[in-house]
Amino acid sequence: MATTSATTNPSLPDPEKFMHTSGATDPVWVHKQPFSALPQFPALTHDLTTDIAIIGAGIAGIHVAHELVRRGRQVTLLEARDVLSGESGRTSGHLTNDLDDGYIEIAKKHGEGGAQVAAESHAWARDRVGEIAGELGIECEFRRVKAYDVSQFGVGSEGYEREMGELREEAGMQKKLGIESRFDKNLTVRGWTGKPDQRGGMIVENQATFHPTRYLSGVLAWLKQQPNFQCFTRTRVMGIHEKGVELLGMGHKSVTIDTEAGHTVKAEYAVEATCIPLQKLSVVAELEYYRTYCIAVRVPRGSVEDCLLYDNADEYKYVRLTACDDKDDYLVVGGCDHKVGQEETTPRFDELEKWTRERFTQAGTTDYRWSGQIFEPVDYMAFIGKNQGNDKVFIVTGDSGDGLTHGVLAGRLIADEIEGKENKWAALYNPKRLGSILKTLPHMVKHDVQINLQYKRFLQTDITDIEELGRGCGGVLNAATAKPLAIYKDEQGKVHKYSALCPHMKGVVCWNHVEKSFDCPVHGSRFSKDGICVNGPAKANLPPADKAGAADQEYAAGSGM
Repeated sequence: MATTSATTNPSLPDPEKFMHTSGATDPVWVHKQPFSALPQFPALTHDLTTDIAIIGAGIAGIHVAHELVRRGRQVTLLEARDVLSGESGRTSGHLTNDLDDGYIEIAKKHGEGGAQVAAESHAWARDRVGEIAGELGIECEFRRVKAYDVSQFGVGSEGYEREMGELREEAGMQKKLGIESRFDKNLTVRGWTGKPDQRGGMIVENQATFHPTRYLSGVLAWLKQQPNFQCFTRTRVMGIHEKGVELLGMGHKSVTIDTEAGHTVKAEYAVEATCIPLQKLSVVAELEYYRTYCIAVRVPRGSVEDCLLYDNADEYKYVRLTACDDKDDYLVVGGCDHKVGQEETTPRFDELEKWTRERFTQAGTTDYRWSGQIFEPVDYMAFIGKNQGNDKVFIVTGDSGDGLTHGVLAGRLIADEIEGKENKWAALYNPKRLGSILKTLPHMVKHDVQINLQYKRFLQTDITDIEELGRGCGGVLNAATAKPLAIYKDEQGKVHKYSALCPHMKGVVCWNHVEKSFDCPVHGSRFSKDGICVNGPAKANLPPADKAGAADQEYAAGSGM
């Protein structure tokens, strides 16, 4: 097997790599659309006033902008790095209402009525992508496919029989909710030629898949032509303040946004479409933070059925196809999730390769390996709507592995709420909901204890001497007499030093060998090897520990070239 040089060890490292994407590895989507082909926008260089300011240029921010611009509102989109540099550019590209958490579990938290809303809203979002792609003429590989949920165990084993029973029950629940789902004990997936034997599972009709960055680039291209839209990149937001008083219909509130460069954006409304809100706690404490891994493996064109495939293992796997060339397709295989900053990252790709090659014996070279971030709400549903304690600030967070459809339906939900239109889906996604959250209190307490244990990093050190670090590696130096330092030694042997304390809640970061990043094990904030913040809830970069570190960070951000 082989891995292309572009995936993990580029021959010509890009000093601005982390301005384009949130990891050192490249997702398969660059095969058809390199970072250089993504839409470009200027940085904000002045104060401005707008109707609605949206922070975050991923699928949620772009779809909220699309909905509001179509409704005639003036919209300003702000992004800390480049457009699509976050998790929308690192997804596996499934568009489905066959939700990861399963409708039996969703109904336990939200009742069958809530599960019905989840099914309807995600189906709408799935279909909306196809409608927009058709309306705007976006070539993004959008196509309808079936979804198959199968067992990880060999046919006839005790585990297989148990999982078949669970899939039969889930298919029954989905059918009850109006999803085109059925259980088929004889289901076989064309192209699954290896071991363990595969037979039986749940079939969900009318699902979809697409090329996410091609699609979102097309929507951005349309937005760029609209007179009531503007976008500013490399414009990091540091503060969002709701000001004014409203009482008995009197008075007025508005939002002021402060940027790292010292500019101010004043708006009637603000939307935080930033994967996770830029705040200390509140909904941040109602989420869990995971890394998930993907590989793209060549298979002969047509040798594997074009479908969405889910293997219901403890280490969950998900599969789809995307275009490669005239001879081959790419089989995109993902899974092996673990909490951010709390486990070793490097073995995950080996597990994905082993799983793939055992089942798909026609698999060829592995050309892409990458990882992404997942934000799991404790009650399975995303938080979309007014932020807790706010009237004019909205949030979109908690993708629960279905961030693409969550992001699309967020456009409709938030646009409706801003315009005062009733939406029957709003209550399910309301960030201020209590009932379903209270049902998860025992789990939340356990999670909170586990999170607080991560502060043990204050008593640990990864290295005792900088000389221990190999080139292209990082680690935390934690001497008893000084604050912990995040150290990165580049391929030329130059040392970069930054504070190892996450600006969010002062957790001590950990080195991520796969993505060459420093990850916080407390609430999942992540920073590039040069200390640039690439995942919140942290707003700021890791502070440089010396002048050399400051210069390196400025250079990596593209302003020192």
